Amino acid sequence: MKALIIVIVIVIVALAIGAALSARIIKQYQEGVLFRLGRVRGPRKPGFRLIIPFFDVLHRVSLRIVTMPIQSQGIITRDNVSVDVSAVAYFRVVDAVKSVVAIENVYSAIDQIAQTTLRKVVGQHTLDQTLSETDKINLDIRKILDVTTVDWGVEVTLVELKDIQLPDTMKRAMAKQAEAEREKRAKIINAEGESLAAAALGQASDTMMAHPLALQLRNLQSLVEIGVDKNTTVVFPAPLMTTIAELGSFLAREKAAAAAGPLPGGNTRAPVAAANGIAAARAIDTANGTETANGTETGGGIADGS
Repeated sequence: MKALIIVIVIVIVALAIGAALSARIIKQYQEGVLFRLGRVRGPRKPGFRLIIPFFDVLHRVSLRIVTMPIQSQGIITRDNVSVDVSAVAYFRVVDAVKSVVAIENVYSAIDQIAQTTLRKVVGQHTLDQTLSETDKINLDIRKILDVTTVDWGVEVTLVELKDIQLPDTMKRAMAKQAEAEREKRAKIINAEGESLAAAALGQASDTMMAHPLALQLRNLQSLVEIGVDKNTTVVFPAPLMTTIAELGSFLAREKAAAAAGPLPGGNTRAPVAAANGIAAARAIDTANGTETANGTETGGGIADGS
Protein backbone atom coordinates (compact mmCIF):
# COMPACT_ATOMS: atom_id res chain seq x y z
CA MET A 1 0.00 0.00 0.00
CA LYS A 2 2.76 2.40 0.91
CA ALA A 3 4.59 1.55 -2.30
CA LEU A 4 1.50 2.37 -4.35
CA ILE A 5 1.13 5.71 -2.64
CA ILE A 6 4.77 6.50 -3.32
CA VAL A 7 4.37 5.62 -7.00
CA ILE A 8 1.29 7.79 -7.30
CA VAL A 9 3.09 10.70 -5.69
CA ILE A 10 6.07 10.27 -8.01
CA VAL A 11 3.77 10.20 -11.06
CA ILE A 12 1.97 13.32 -9.92
CA VAL A 13 5.25 15.15 -9.34
CA ALA A 14 6.55 14.02 -12.75
CA LEU A 15 3.38 15.21 -14.44
CA ALA A 16 3.64 18.54 -12.65
CA ILE A 17 7.25 18.94 -13.68
CA GLY A 18 6.42 17.91 -17.25
CA ALA A 19 3.55 20.38 -17.40
CA ALA A 20 5.80 23.12 -16.09
CA LEU A 21 8.44 22.31 -18.68
CA SER A 22 5.97 22.08 -21.57
CA ALA A 23 3.89 25.18 -20.82
CA ARG A 24 4.88 28.39 -22.63
CA ILE A 25 3.19 31.78 -22.76
CA ILE A 26 3.75 34.04 -25.80
CA LYS A 27 2.85 37.69 -25.26
CA GLN A 28 0.75 39.72 -27.64
CA TYR A 29 3.69 41.67 -29.10
CA GLN A 30 5.74 38.48 -29.60
CA GLU A 31 5.79 35.57 -32.00
CA GLY A 32 7.31 32.17 -31.26
CA VAL A 33 9.51 30.01 -33.46
CA LEU A 34 9.37 26.31 -32.55
CA PHE A 35 12.30 23.95 -33.10
CA ARG A 36 11.76 20.18 -32.66
CA LEU A 37 14.89 18.10 -32.64
CA GLY A 38 16.69 21.01 -34.34
CA ARG A 39 14.18 21.46 -37.16
CA VAL A 40 11.88 24.44 -37.55
CA ARG A 41 8.27 23.49 -36.93
CA GLY A 42 6.93 26.93 -37.78
CA PRO A 43 5.85 30.08 -35.97
CA ARG A 44 3.60 30.10 -32.94
CA LYS A 45 1.04 32.85 -32.33
CA PRO A 46 0.57 34.69 -29.01
CA GLY A 47 -1.16 32.84 -26.21
CA PHE A 48 -0.70 29.66 -24.16
CA ARG A 49 1.35 27.00 -25.96
CA LEU A 50 2.49 23.47 -25.03
CA ILE A 51 5.75 21.94 -26.20
CA ILE A 52 7.41 18.59 -25.72
CA PRO A 53 10.05 18.92 -23.02
CA PHE A 54 13.61 18.07 -23.99
CA PHE A 55 12.56 17.75 -27.66
CA ASP A 56 11.17 21.20 -28.48
CA VAL A 57 12.78 24.63 -28.14
CA LEU A 58 10.68 27.77 -28.44
CA HIS A 59 12.29 31.15 -29.37
CA ARG A 60 10.27 34.26 -28.67
CA VAL A 61 10.76 37.16 -31.11
CA SER A 62 9.50 40.68 -30.39
CA LEU A 63 7.49 42.29 -33.20
CA ARG A 64 7.60 45.81 -31.75
CA ILE A 65 9.40 48.68 -33.45
CA VAL A 66 12.97 48.97 -32.18
CA THR A 67 14.77 52.32 -31.89
CA MET A 68 18.45 51.95 -32.68
CA PRO A 69 20.81 54.95 -32.43
CA ILE A 70 23.58 54.99 -35.02
CA GLN A 71 26.73 56.29 -33.38
CA SER A 72 28.53 59.29 -34.83
CA GLN A 73 30.53 58.54 -37.96
CA GLY A 74 33.49 60.54 -39.26
CA ILE A 75 32.63 61.10 -42.91
CA ILE A 76 34.36 63.00 -45.71
CA THR A 77 31.83 64.55 -48.06
CA ARG A 78 32.18 64.73 -51.83
CA ASP A 79 33.68 68.24 -51.59
CA ASN A 80 36.35 66.98 -49.12
CA VAL A 81 34.84 68.36 -45.90
CA SER A 82 35.16 66.24 -42.77
CA VAL A 83 31.93 65.98 -40.76
CA ASP A 84 30.64 63.82 -37.93
CA VAL A 85 27.13 62.52 -38.59
CA SER A 86 24.94 60.54 -36.22
CA ALA A 87 21.52 59.10 -36.97
CA VAL A 88 18.74 56.94 -35.58
CA ALA A 89 17.02 53.97 -37.23
CA TYR A 90 13.60 52.43 -36.55
CA PHE A 91 12.92 48.85 -37.60
CA ARG A 92 10.74 45.87 -36.71
CA VAL A 93 10.70 42.13 -37.33
CA VAL A 94 8.10 41.07 -39.89
CA ASP A 95 9.18 37.42 -40.29
CA ALA A 96 10.11 35.77 -37.01
CA VAL A 97 11.41 32.58 -38.64
CA LYS A 98 13.87 34.44 -40.91
CA SER A 99 15.07 36.67 -38.08
CA VAL A 100 16.04 33.55 -36.11
CA VAL A 101 17.25 31.24 -38.86
CA ALA A 102 18.81 33.60 -41.44
CA ILE A 103 21.05 35.58 -39.09
CA GLU A 104 22.61 35.02 -35.70
CA ASN A 105 22.09 38.47 -34.11
CA VAL A 106 19.75 40.66 -36.11
CA TYR A 107 20.18 43.73 -33.89
CA SER A 108 23.95 43.80 -34.14
CA ALA A 109 23.79 43.19 -37.87
CA ILE A 110 21.41 46.09 -38.46
CA ASP A 111 23.56 48.38 -36.32
CA GLN A 112 26.66 47.61 -38.39
CA ILE A 113 24.97 47.82 -41.78
CA ALA A 114 23.34 51.10 -40.78
CA GLN A 115 26.72 52.64 -39.91
CA THR A 116 28.33 51.60 -43.18
CA THR A 117 25.30 52.73 -45.21
CA LEU A 118 25.28 56.11 -43.47
CA ARG A 119 28.95 56.64 -44.29
CA LYS A 120 28.43 55.57 -47.89
CA VAL A 121 25.38 57.73 -48.63
CA VAL A 122 26.60 60.91 -46.92
CA GLY A 123 29.99 60.57 -48.63
CA GLN A 124 28.24 60.82 -52.02
CA HIS A 125 26.86 64.29 -51.24
CA THR A 126 28.46 67.68 -50.81
CA LEU A 127 28.31 69.56 -47.53
CA ASP A 128 25.54 71.87 -48.72
CA GLN A 129 23.49 68.90 -49.90
CA THR A 130 24.05 67.11 -46.60
CA LEU A 131 22.74 70.11 -44.67
CA SER A 132 19.80 70.95 -46.96
CA GLU A 133 18.71 67.59 -48.40
CA THR A 134 18.40 65.53 -45.24
CA ASP A 135 15.05 64.09 -46.31
CA LYS A 136 16.56 62.69 -49.50
CA ILE A 137 19.53 61.25 -47.61
CA ASN A 138 17.21 59.62 -45.06
CA LEU A 139 15.18 58.02 -47.85
CA ASP A 140 18.30 56.74 -49.63
CA ILE A 141 19.63 55.15 -46.45
CA ARG A 142 16.29 53.48 -45.71
CA LYS A 143 16.02 52.06 -49.22
CA ILE A 144 19.50 50.54 -49.04
CA LEU A 145 18.81 49.04 -45.62
CA ASP A 146 15.48 47.61 -46.78
CA VAL A 147 17.17 45.78 -49.65
CA THR A 148 19.69 44.24 -47.26
CA THR A 149 17.43 43.43 -44.32
CA VAL A 150 14.52 41.93 -46.25
CA ASP A 151 16.33 38.56 -46.24
CA TRP A 152 16.59 38.80 -42.45
CA GLY A 153 12.85 39.23 -41.98
CA VAL A 154 13.30 42.82 -40.82
CA GLU A 155 11.66 45.98 -42.17
CA VAL A 156 13.34 49.37 -41.66
CA THR A 157 10.51 51.85 -41.16
CA LEU A 158 12.44 55.11 -40.73
CA VAL A 159 15.98 56.55 -40.72
CA GLU A 160 16.69 60.11 -39.57
CA LEU A 161 19.92 62.08 -39.41
CA LYS A 162 20.16 63.23 -35.80
CA ASP A 163 23.22 65.47 -35.63
CA ILE A 164 25.80 66.91 -38.03
CA GLN A 165 28.98 68.24 -36.44
CA LEU A 166 31.14 70.62 -38.52
CA PRO A 167 34.75 71.73 -37.90
CA ASP A 168 35.17 75.13 -36.26
CA THR A 169 36.88 76.57 -39.33
CA MET A 170 33.97 75.52 -41.50
CA LYS A 171 31.50 77.05 -39.05
CA ARG A 172 33.32 80.40 -39.25
CA ALA A 173 33.42 80.23 -43.06
CA MET A 174 29.71 79.49 -43.22
CA ALA A 175 29.00 82.35 -40.83
CA LYS A 176 30.94 84.75 -43.08
CA GLN A 177 29.08 83.45 -46.11
CA ALA A 178 25.72 83.94 -44.41
CA GLU A 179 26.69 87.46 -43.34
CA ALA A 180 27.76 88.36 -46.89
CA GLU A 181 24.50 86.97 -48.23
CA ARG A 182 22.51 89.09 -45.79
CA GLU A 183 24.46 92.22 -46.74
CA LYS A 184 23.84 91.51 -50.41
CA ARG A 185 20.11 91.21 -49.81
CA ALA A 186 20.12 94.42 -47.78
CA LYS A 187 21.88 96.34 -50.54
CA ILE A 188 19.52 94.99 -53.18
CA ILE A 189 16.48 95.93 -51.10
CA ASN A 190 17.95 99.41 -50.48
CA ALA A 191 18.57 99.90 -54.22
CA GLU A 192 15.05 98.79 -55.04
CA GLY A 193 13.70 101.26 -52.48
CA GLU A 194 15.75 104.09 -53.97
CA SER A 195 14.47 103.21 -57.44
CA LEU A 196 10.86 103.21 -56.30
CA ALA A 197 11.39 106.49 -54.41
CA ALA A 198 12.94 108.12 -57.49
CA ALA A 199 10.03 106.99 -59.65
CA ALA A 200 7.54 108.37 -57.13
CA LEU A 201 9.40 111.70 -56.94
CA GLY A 202 9.38 111.92 -60.74
CA GLN A 203 5.62 111.42 -60.80
CA ALA A 204 5.22 114.04 -58.07
CA SER A 205 7.31 116.58 -60.00
CA ASP A 206 5.25 115.97 -63.14
CA THR A 207 2.09 116.60 -61.16
CA MET A 208 3.49 119.83 -59.68
CA MET A 209 4.53 121.05 -63.13
CA ALA A 210 1.02 120.46 -64.42
CA HIS A 211 -0.49 122.18 -61.36
CA PRO A 212 1.72 125.11 -60.17
CA LEU A 213 -0.35 125.67 -57.04
CA ALA A 214 0.51 122.18 -55.87
CA LEU A 215 4.05 123.32 -55.04
CA GLN A 216 2.73 126.20 -52.92
CA LEU A 217 0.35 123.85 -51.12
CA ARG A 218 3.24 121.50 -50.44
CA ASN A 219 5.29 124.39 -49.05
CA LEU A 220 2.44 125.32 -46.71
CA GLN A 221 2.13 121.71 -45.62
CA SER A 222 5.86 121.64 -44.85
CA LEU A 223 5.45 124.76 -42.72
CA VAL A 224 2.65 123.06 -40.80
CA GLU A 225 4.82 119.98 -40.19
CA ILE A 226 7.73 122.14 -39.02
CA GLY A 227 5.45 124.10 -36.69
CA VAL A 228 4.54 120.93 -34.81
CA ASP A 229 8.04 120.79 -33.31
CA LYS A 230 7.60 124.33 -31.85
CA ASN A 231 10.86 125.60 -33.30
CA THR A 232 11.76 129.28 -32.81
CA THR A 233 13.65 129.52 -36.10
CA VAL A 234 12.39 128.18 -39.43
CA VAL A 235 14.60 128.14 -42.51
CA PHE A 236 12.45 127.74 -45.60
CA PRO A 237 13.76 127.85 -49.21
CA ALA A 238 12.42 130.57 -51.51
CA PRO A 239 11.43 129.86 -55.13
CA LEU A 240 14.93 130.54 -56.48
CA MET A 241 14.19 129.14 -59.91
CA THR A 242 11.55 131.83 -60.56
CA THR A 243 13.96 134.58 -59.48
CA ILE A 244 16.69 133.23 -61.76
CA ALA A 245 14.28 133.08 -64.69
CA GLU A 246 13.22 136.72 -64.13
CA LEU A 247 16.86 137.83 -63.94
CA GLY A 248 17.60 136.06 -67.21
CA SER A 249 14.68 137.80 -68.90
CA PHE A 250 15.92 141.18 -67.61
CA LEU A 251 19.43 140.59 -68.98
CA ALA A 252 18.02 139.57 -72.34
CA ARG A 253 15.96 142.79 -72.56
CA GLU A 254 19.02 144.86 -71.63
CA LYS A 255 21.09 143.21 -74.31
CA ALA A 256 18.40 143.85 -76.91
CA ALA A 257 18.10 147.53 -75.90
CA ALA A 258 21.88 148.05 -76.10
CA ALA A 259 22.01 146.49 -79.56
CA ALA A 260 19.26 148.90 -80.84
CA GLY A 261 21.72 151.89 -80.79
CA PRO A 262 21.15 155.68 -80.00
CA LEU A 263 17.78 157.27 -80.73
CA PRO A 264 17.18 160.56 -82.72
CA GLY A 265 16.64 162.56 -79.56
CA GLY A 266 20.32 162.14 -78.65
CA ASN A 267 19.72 159.67 -75.83
CA THR A 268 22.01 156.71 -75.74
CA ARG A 269 19.17 154.36 -74.72
CA ALA A 270 15.49 154.01 -75.22
CA PRO A 271 13.24 155.13 -72.40
CA VAL A 272 12.23 151.57 -71.67
CA ALA A 273 15.85 150.48 -71.55
CA ALA A 274 16.68 153.33 -69.18
CA ALA A 275 13.85 152.35 -66.91
CA ASN A 276 14.99 148.77 -66.97
CA GLY A 277 18.54 149.93 -66.23
CA ILE A 278 17.35 151.83 -63.19
CA ALA A 279 15.46 148.77 -61.98
CA ALA A 280 18.50 146.60 -62.52
CA ALA A 281 20.73 149.03 -60.65
CA ARG A 282 18.33 149.08 -57.76
CA ALA A 283 18.18 145.30 -57.71
CA ILE A 284 21.96 144.90 -57.79
CA ASP A 285 22.53 147.63 -55.18
CA THR A 286 19.98 146.08 -52.90
CA ALA A 287 21.77 142.73 -53.17
CA ASN A 288 25.10 144.45 -52.37
CA GLY A 289 23.73 146.27 -49.35
CA THR A 290 23.66 149.82 -50.99
CA GLU A 291 20.87 152.27 -51.77
CA THR A 292 20.00 153.96 -55.09
CA ALA A 293 17.87 157.03 -55.56
CA ASN A 294 16.56 158.37 -58.93
CA GLY A 295 18.83 156.04 -60.85
CA THR A 296 22.08 157.35 -59.22
CA GLU A 297 24.24 154.94 -57.19
CA THR A 298 25.29 156.21 -53.77
CA GLY A 299 27.80 153.43 -53.10
CA GLY A 300 29.71 153.24 -56.39
CA GLY A 301 26.97 151.35 -58.31
CA ILE A 302 25.31 151.93 -61.70
CA ALA A 303 24.25 155.45 -62.70
CA ASP A 304 21.41 156.53 -64.98
CA GLY A 305 22.07 155.93 -68.62
CA SER A 306 20.85 159.38 -69.80
